Amino acid sequence: MVRPPSAEIARPYQGWAQRNGCQLDGRFSDAAEHAARSKQCEVSILGACNDPVPDDGEGHLDGTQSVGTPLTEAYFRAAAAILATKPSPAEARVLGELLLHHYGLTGTIRVLSSEIECTAEVTLSNGDRLILKTSAQPEGRDSFCFQVAALAGLEGTCGFAAPHIVRTGSGTLMFEEEDVCGYLQTRLSGVPLHQANATPDVLYRVGQALGRLNLALEPLTLPAVHRPVLWHVGCWPRLMELEKHLPTGAVADSVRLAMSNYVELIEPQLREIGWQVTHNDPSPFNTLLTDNGVAFIDFGDGCWGPRIQDLAIAASHMVTDPSLALGGAENLIAGYASVLPLSALEANLLVGLIKARQSALILINYWRAGLFPAEAAYIKKNVARAERGLAILSALGVGDAEMAVHRAVP
Repeated sequence: MVRPPSAEIARPYQGWAQRNGCQLDGRFSDAAEHAARSKQCEVSILGACNDPVPDDGEGHLDGTQSVGTPLTEAYFRAAAAILATKPSPAEARVLGELLLHHYGLTGTIRVLSSEIECTAEVTLSNGDRLILKTSAQPEGRDSFCFQVAALAGLEGTCGFAAPHIVRTGSGTLMFEEEDVCGYLQTRLSGVPLHQANATPDVLYRVGQALGRLNLALEPLTLPAVHRPVLWHVGCWPRLMELEKHLPTGAVADSVRLAMSNYVELIEPQLREIGWQVTHNDPSPFNTLLTDNGVAFIDFGDGCWGPRIQDLAIAASHMVTDPSLALGGAENLIAGYASVLPLSALEANLLVGLIKARQSALILINYWRAGLFPAEAAYIKKNVARAERGLAILSALGVGDAEMAVHRAVP
């Protein structure tokens, strides 16, 4: 069992945790208050966009949001088409006009690297910094509807940080014009996890924060939760179509084996575990260490998935040390389980899910790097980590993997 962070490490976060009604071990100081907050969140945020987006799950999961119906070929093709489309270039001048028109704000605008939507940093005259996201693609509206509703639904929660939505001058969460839509959010200051010293204590705290994020997302009913997302677990069996883009050798062999294991052993059992709204990409680039604790950004891949999907994704990036059974992800897993205990089945499926996610990342990003060679370095920023992690976990037998997870959790 991995132990909680030391008191010395935890102390800087104590005041923040208490102010937000949380204990350092992830428990709420007032269980009744947490239950009341969850009850308040059990409302649909389908109207959180400027108008509701019907989402009955057609073509994806069934209308009850179960896992009984597999993803369709049409869903997979639509999801792949989105990632095969290069974002429309954005000019700072045009973004400035949108900012002034919809928010009455002016500032210095710097376009940032992004894969699908256009992301820009806005620095106001008083020094405050915001993030403006825009899209000229038809599917951008559904994605933004999901993102703004998720962020709005997380307001008032504790135990982690997330950006806040800046409403338009007319009070809406996002703006829409004939050929562009977008939204404005606060920019969080902090050190991205991939640049931080990821000590065991830090990873334990990240796991705790991720568990609290999943607790906060669980009661939300969001628009466009079933929109096409290639990173959805239901797409993974079809991703082997992209195998031809991998270099021959050990990596391709490990990917093939992990995906075969996922299809044969893991996927059939996913219907037996809990599903909910998930972030679906809590990578080290989307996880920040801030003065107010751990923060999560970029909800663009969020969807309806297995609850432990977020844990599997976050852990998949932390498998780095071949001397440890789970490569160093033990502490993150333990932190998560201290907030959201894993069922026996979730613990047994976790490593197989981690290896499948590492394989999905390798497959998708090799494919996209070939489509957009000028952006290959950015697209493949997580690939080396995934390849190393997959190599470490591939050395574990099924029984050893399950035992390693059970040893790590409380």
